[in-house]
Amino acid sequence: MISDAIACGHNTAQVRFHWVLAMLSKRAYHDLTADERERLHLVSGLVDSYPDDEWKAALRVTFDLLECLVEVNGETETALKALRELPPEQRDPIVRHLDLVLTGGIKDSIWAESREAAKASRFANDRSKRVWAYFEPEPIGPRARPPVTVAYGIETQGEAYVYSGLFALLAGLLWIFGVSASPVPVIIETLILVGAGFGAYRFGEQWWFLKRRLEDKEREHFPPYLTNVHTTGDGFTNRVHHSFEHYFAVCAPHGVDRDQWLRYTTGIRASLGMEISEIYRESRVGIDRLYWLIRYLARDTRDRHVNGSLVDYRQRYTTKMTTKAACTASLGVTVLMGLSIAVQTGSPMGFLGLIAAALSGGKAATAWLRLSSEKRRLAEDTHEYEERLAARVDAYQRWKGYLDSIRPSESEMETWLACDKTIFTDEVLRHYQLGWREIITHTILFTPARPYKRARVNGGPWRYSRYELRLFLVTQDGVREVSTELDFSDATLTNEHRSNYRFDTVSSVQVAERSGASYELELILSNGPARIIRVKDADTHQLVPGENPEVISAINLDAVGFTNTFHLLEGIAADGKRWIDRNSPGRPPHAA
Repeated sequence: MISDAIACGHNTAQVRFHWVLAMLSKRAYHDLTADERERLHLVSGLVDSYPDDEWKAALRVTFDLLECLVEVNGETETALKALRELPPEQRDPIVRHLDLVLTGGIKDSIWAESREAAKASRFANDRSKRVWAYFEPEPIGPRARPPVTVAYGIETQGEAYVYSGLFALLAGLLWIFGVSASPVPVIIETLILVGAGFGAYRFGEQWWFLKRRLEDKEREHFPPYLTNVHTTGDGFTNRVHHSFEHYFAVCAPHGVDRDQWLRYTTGIRASLGMEISEIYRESRVGIDRLYWLIRYLARDTRDRHVNGSLVDYRQRYTTKMTTKAACTASLGVTVLMGLSIAVQTGSPMGFLGLIAAALSGGKAATAWLRLSSEKRRLAEDTHEYEERLAARVDAYQRWKGYLDSIRPSESEMETWLACDKTIFTDEVLRHYQLGWREIITHTILFTPARPYKRARVNGGPWRYSRYELRLFLVTQDGVREVSTELDFSDATLTNEHRSNYRFDTVSSVQVAERSGASYELELILSNGPARIIRVKDADTHQLVPGENPEVISAINLDAVGFTNTFHLLEGIAADGKRWIDRNSPGRPPHAA
């Protein structure tokens, strides 16, 4: 990409400086092809054509260092002095990206500075408190289960109208018969009946709604059919339920036994788990992207339990005794007035009409109660849905804003990893009591160490929460291989293993490709079993649209130091100790 920029006219000393670093980064000089060495030689002749500035000086120092790769002489001291005089913005990238190029005396001269710089930067910018955020998955947006729009449809409305019409007809006939027999008493009783009936309906409507609303809320918070559910398997729903169990246990109220809290909230967890499984299932999201929401719901349940609002619906939807008494009394008066009117007719038909009117009226009242209750239920559910969704949106924004504010940048992640590599290499050199003068070349391979978390930015390499670092030091006596496990969050190095072998014991080096994107490096020694090193896991299924799998795979292999490691071991396996003579460092660019 830098070459393309240069071809488009962006040809400055700064651009050329970064082009040289990109050419040499994570590569030994002998890994360069003849064409690449020739291109470096051509660029070295262009240095004087650029205007004088700090980037031109940095570019000149870079080529001066390549001129004197091995022996520490006057020219080397001059190049090192010029390197030290560069501003940190130019000096630090040279030291860091020419790590595999600068060996021997040059590396020996600047190693102490590199080690001290790595110690100073290794935990800079609150590394231990921020690394976890890099591996935290992007949280999925907030959702809430919308209210059921219609629980009682056209059938209930038709039933209400039909039975209301039948009731009106039968009540009208009964009233006509009653008025014909006893006009004044029936008219008075009718007025009382209408008033009492209206009161019975109004109080009964309130009673009906509150009773069913309380039952719905109880099923929502403590569903009896879910309290003993135990899911098995690895499905999405099962992972959601287990996540709710974990976070409810973690977020138990202070002073409440966790087991007791889990038993108490079994129904709530099951109900919430069913909701989350239902509204996110079709998105095929990883459960880790939902942890923020599950954690928020667990804390919200705890907080509402502490402040007493978790079951406040019981008080809100419990029907008052006065409402029940008023409904019962009004209904009783309605029945008495109906019986009195039937008696006033003086005919058995009056009682039959009263029974028919009561049955049809009861059916009509039940249908209208359902419809009015449903209307109120929908209004309340819609209001609760809006409040619930707004609260989740607020929790999502807080969590995402927090992640964005502390998530390390790619530059910080790469800097910390480079510091870890430097500290690890220094420890190995100290253990073997070796100086860089004795190191012909070296390479370091970064591979994921299970169990790990991983993440990447678009177009970037995978980064892991745990690495296995494998350092190969090549000296005149052979190869020293040292591996260790790195916990990237706190930069601890553990489980170190060392192996030493002569050049002639390396029989062969092979690369096996698994599943299209996973690679294994197989190192076969003549005096021992084959060594299998997993380089990277398959990841093509997690690319974003527009990313090229081959390009991303190449980026990952380059980032972990695979190319240089493979070429180094492959050359040693093929040529043995003759490899040293053929690939002796120190050849300047123009010698290609």
